[in-house]
Amino acid sequence: MGILKKLASQTAIYGLSSIFARFLNYLLVPLLTYSFSAQEYGVVSEFYAYSGFLSVLLLCGFETGYFRFRDKEETGRDTAYSTALIFTMLLNLVFFLGIFFADKQLAGMLNYAKHPEYVWWFGLILTLDAVASLPFARLRAEQKAFRFAGIKLVEIGVTVLSTLFFIVYCPKLYANNPPPWLGYVYDPAIGLGYVFIANLLASACKFLLLSPQLAGIVWGFNRHLFGRMLRYSAPMVVIGFAGIINEMLDRALLKYLLPFDFATNMQMLGVYSACYKLAMLMSLFIQAFRYAAEPFFFAYANKTDARDVYAKVLKFFVIFCVLIFLLVTLYIDVFQYFMGEEFRTGLHVVPVLLLANLFLGVYVNLSIWYKLTDRTGMGAWVSLGGAALTIGLNVWWIPLYGYEGSAWATLACYASMAAASYLLGRWFYPVPYPVMRILGYILLGISLYFAEEWLRPYLAWPWWLLSSGLLGEYLLTVALLEKRRPLHIKI
Repeated sequence: MGILKKLASQTAIYGLSSIFARFLNYLLVPLLTYSFSAQEYGVVSEFYAYSGFLSVLLLCGFETGYFRFRDKEETGRDTAYSTALIFTMLLNLVFFLGIFFADKQLAGMLNYAKHPEYVWWFGLILTLDAVASLPFARLRAEQKAFRFAGIKLVEIGVTVLSTLFFIVYCPKLYANNPPPWLGYVYDPAIGLGYVFIANLLASACKFLLLSPQLAGIVWGFNRHLFGRMLRYSAPMVVIGFAGIINEMLDRALLKYLLPFDFATNMQMLGVYSACYKLAMLMSLFIQAFRYAAEPFFFAYANKTDARDVYAKVLKFFVIFCVLIFLLVTLYIDVFQYFMGEEFRTGLHVVPVLLLANLFLGVYVNLSIWYKLTDRTGMGAWVSLGGAALTIGLNVWWIPLYGYEGSAWATLACYASMAAASYLLGRWFYPVPYPVMRILGYILLGISLYFAEEWLRPYLAWPWWLLSSGLLGEYLLTVALLEKRRPLHIKI
């Protein structure tokens, strides 16, 4: 099978599992919001807001470090895996012990002194998930996409079923002549805590399913290799933190920087957050692509045609991302029904957010230069530059333009990071990317979107007929330009 076709098929497998997992998680939102008060639900939201930052610390970039060193002949794949896994397990053991013995103090600091169990339940979830990241990385490296997706789906299934069991089924039984066994598995005093328990059960189940990969510690710990991996991976922590700032900071700042009263600011934050969800299709594809592409980029690095293949990967990645952009923007009349009428006033920022995510995906492709040349420190500076731009533009533009300023700041951040990574890559790891063709596809997509906006008021056709015609024009253009550029690249 051609290597690009294989990469595309694995991306599809990861993508389907991610989309299904996100869909099931969305179904839990109304369940939890109907079952608990806004204040109670805020507790869950607060704890999981910390997870992005803590997960970066608890993995220390060793997932990418493993991909980098697994194919080094002097170390060997098994030694690289066991070294990364042992370090991650020890780091997370120390973290969990600290959480366990300081749970009361931490709960008091977070104003949850009556529920210190929340702290160590959440700490155990983070620990299990962080350790599981290395076995998942190995499955990706070994191209076991179906096993990866299957375990992910089992994890989500256990989360949903456990939540339904503890939040819906058990309370009904308890209120109507409860059977004797119920007292062994359910205590109504725990209440909100069952949200954490359901997640903990899912993480534990995932951990058990990954136990064959966890047995990899038998290959031992290589101190020399660990030092090299640590130097390579440490900047990935900075990159991870900067990425979280770029992804989440705008929604944190809107509450404080919008120039209105508190209630109006919160309403606009809700509108922007809902519209951000419509850009999720692009994000899901990028996440799926990332799962498949990262191990592929490292494994293919020593091939004679590696750089040509990387160039083709980016081109076809952009073609598909522009297709997603057009699907959402040209059929926004359909996608708008994914949210309530009150939230649709912000639909005009959806194209901007989609383009922002497109450039994020381009940056993911271009960033291979610092991973393959062991210049992760320079990659960290690019990410820090993007984070600084995100902070500066949000502080500047939100008071002037509202949440539209946040959307444009996100686009400016990711576009500048992609440009910086491309320029640095030309110097340190030149790849013959077809820049003009890639930019041409992006500009074509934007032009077709504006054509639809301009033509719709003047035509008597149904809107969907115009949208379908413009989408067909894009697909026809791609087919004509790419028909003589086959994907038959062999491993």
